[in-house]
Amino acid sequence: MAEKVITPQVCLFSDESLETMNIQIEIPGVDKENIDLHFYEDGFYVVARGEGTKYMASYSLIFPVEPEKAIASYANGLLTVNVPYKRPFQPGVKVKID
Repeated sequence: MAEKVITPQVCLFSDESLETMNIQIEIPGVDKENIDLHFYEDGFYVVARGEGTKYMASYSLIFPVEPEKAIASYANGLLTVNVPYKRPFQPGVKVKID
């Protein structure tokens, strides 16, 4: 049977202090040893293999981060990554919605 390739569900958000990007990646059925995560200043990619399934995706970031300071953990199918921004995140201009 051929390996099924899936794009994992990803959620990105800033912490309350706007200094750290938090990332949650859903990759159920994968052992921690089978996760390959690489960060760059302007993006990241993840490849993870489970039984008959390969999760694969790459993402660009609008605000540069410090990849060497990324901290990742994996539990119950959820890969969690916290990585500080190079400089504190500055929220954009609030737009009035009519």
